[in-house]
Amino acid sequence: MAWTGEFYQRDRAVQPPALAPDYKTSVLRSPRHALLALENSLSEITGPLFGEQDLDPGDNDLITNYATDGEAIGQRIIVHGRVLDENGLAVPNALIEIWQCNAGGRYRHVNDRYVAPLDPNFGGCGRCLSGADGAYFFRTIQPGAYPWRNRINDWRPAHIHFSLLGPAFATRLITQMYFEGDPLIPRCPILNAVRDQEAVQRLIAPLDMNTAVPFDCLAYRFDIVLRGRRQTLFENRLEGL
Repeated sequence: MAWTGEFYQRDRAVQPPALAPDYKTSVLRSPRHALLALENSLSEITGPLFGEQDLDPGDNDLITNYATDGEAIGQRIIVHGRVLDENGLAVPNALIEIWQCNAGGRYRHVNDRYVAPLDPNFGGCGRCLSGADGAYFFRTIQPGAYPWRNRINDWRPAHIHFSLLGPAFATRLITQMYFEGDPLIPRCPILNAVRDQEAVQRLIAPLDMNTAVPFDCLAYRFDIVLRGRRQTLFENRLEGL
């Protein structure tokens, strides 16, 4: 399709409703009144600007970037992909940050009281910039499933949180990546709030054996599309950029 200078029409039917009763916290979080549109401030639309000088070497390697006396414990994996616009064109210089629980299903957070142990060599956070071709790359540990206080025996599927930041605060987008073949995916009340199954599939990273490192790491590919018909669903701005 030729570029006309206009964005493609969004398909709002794929977006989940704000209120999903099986996802208990949405009952309090969902708005009861019409949303108000506020004008962005100058600081929100003009900065910050990130470059390679803002990152440290190894920020994208969660196996070693928090380690003190060894490497993180768990199934070693690579997570990679490209950040793309609605025409499949690369989006370079996007700041991509990820955070996740450890192999046992526990976050390094003061409010996480799950009984699984903390890994002293795993912090659970990493970041990188997308390249000229939109590509990004992380090395990390396969996160574990964990229980959460929703219904009596609900468990979150293994997932990794993604934050993407373009040239301004107002462009920040947040989503979650899931793993192909996880049996907890169809049981997850959060994912079940998304009624369009094709949209759900865009949140699931397929196994990528072509990028896997023999005797070291499996690999998963997760391309992130910022807008358009093949847009990745985002938590904080469902319509995309």
